[in-house]
Amino acid sequence: MLPGLLAGCGQESTRSNTVVPDSGRAAPSSDTLPEKENPVRGSFVDQRLMFTDSAQVTRFFDNYPLLNPYRSDVLQFYGYRQFRFAWYDSSKLSEQAENLCNRLNNLAVEGIQTPPPYMKELDSLVHDPVARSGADTTLEVMLTAGYLYYADKVWNGISENETTKLQWYLPRKRLNLPYITDSLIRDTAAPLFADNYSNRQYILLKSELQKYRKLDSAGNWPVIASPQNALKPGDSAEVVRAIRKRLFLFGDLDTDSGSPVYDTSLAAGIRSFQQRYGLPVDGKLSAAFMKNINLPLSVLIIRLIVNMERMRWIPLNIAKHFLLINVPSFSLYAYDDDTVTFRMNVVVGQDMHKTVLFSGNLKYIVFSPYWNVPNSILKKEILPAIKKDPNYLSRNNMEWNGNTVRQKPGPKNSLGLVKFLFPNSYNIYLHDSPAKSLFNASTRAFSHGCIRLAEPAKLADYLLKDDSSWTPQKINKAMHSGVEKYVTLKNPVPVYIGYFTAFVDNRGRIQFRDDVYQRDAELEKMIIGK
Repeated sequence: MLPGLLAGCGQESTRSNTVVPDSGRAAPSSDTLPEKENPVRGSFVDQRLMFTDSAQVTRFFDNYPLLNPYRSDVLQFYGYRQFRFAWYDSSKLSEQAENLCNRLNNLAVEGIQTPPPYMKELDSLVHDPVARSGADTTLEVMLTAGYLYYADKVWNGISENETTKLQWYLPRKRLNLPYITDSLIRDTAAPLFADNYSNRQYILLKSELQKYRKLDSAGNWPVIASPQNALKPGDSAEVVRAIRKRLFLFGDLDTDSGSPVYDTSLAAGIRSFQQRYGLPVDGKLSAAFMKNINLPLSVLIIRLIVNMERMRWIPLNIAKHFLLINVPSFSLYAYDDDTVTFRMNVVVGQDMHKTVLFSGNLKYIVFSPYWNVPNSILKKEILPAIKKDPNYLSRNNMEWNGNTVRQKPGPKNSLGLVKFLFPNSYNIYLHDSPAKSLFNASTRAFSHGCIRLAEPAKLADYLLKDDSSWTPQKINKAMHSGVEKYVTLKNPVPVYIGYFTAFVDNRGRIQFRDDVYQRDAELEKMIIGK
């Protein structure tokens, strides 16, 4: 389960769905914060003796063009404060300037691999006695641009244009960085850097990143050879020692006894590892287990960095009650007040029919539904089948409905006994399925794009829990009535279809999943490069 995946540690703008420019940062006139709020607390300096002006700021960006993406933000920031300096206390540089330099020099802690521009120049100016003791406009503006750079990379991530290229159509976080920066200045007693604009899952992944980097820096991570003969509980082999040690380092075993015996503690550690990787949980030294336990730490580190980037995009003001489908884990999570009420297995679209990553509001439940066959399936599958077998429609409980074909309600219906609609342009919805065996597979990408549910009655009961007229018995009767019935929810429930190949579960354990749609590599190129 994914605790706090879509929940933040602080407040965000009340208008989080405002369209932003191509830069990925909010327009000055929108997505601002009420004057009464201090969403991010810091300790800039609110002095009134030293000033810059728009001409000096413009000349700075002419001289330092790699920071030019932040020109308008810096001008807006100084406009908020009538161009008063922010980084000087009376006539000397504040201690927070060096704090900022340290943060910028250590952005790798945040999973950001690209160093900020002009760091040598910034470090030199910050440690220059003349610049520290006098009003240096270049240093002042460079610090402001550096802070906005930090906030943009750590809190916003890559631009919305880039995430759209990755076919990520979920709502994006919207932050007006100049306004946030200006609001920091009003509270001189609070820390400059806080987690207010990072969701809890990001913070948990950040901690895991440090753990895995520490393991990697220690070296001594050889490939563990698979046993030549199948081992079973009670057997003894030297390879067991290596597996036991690695499970201990990963946290799947509390202690490393060093024993070569395949005992019950080792089997428990294997099951823990298998669960964390979405493998069949049987406690056996399977080929899939050996493959994953031998993944290079560098691969897992990149996976953590890639998913930290995805977490930067998540808005902080998500509804209290919502459904999350995580495609790589083939799971649906029902959230109530940042707590996972339940999880269920789902089937998602196969690679050639990828499930789209977007959000919508679930409004309707349809009991005993017809299945109106999509034109693409009609042309590619149904019509050729009818040519081969004239009785195909009757054998599959189908009928013509005008110029198309539909399948009648019933237990053999491809949508099962119930479907859940959240109107969208992708024609994706949640539904039951008669193919129950597929939900037991460890990899569940079989559909044409829609999402099949292992426990549809449980979801129906969850969605209708506030309507006393809908008892579990009534739901079951409606599902088996054979008569299509639409039910409109009194309160639509948000549905988010996301893509996370690494996340921390509600027990605080890191989970890894296969990149089923091969989306990680493309994002890795964007944020890390070759």
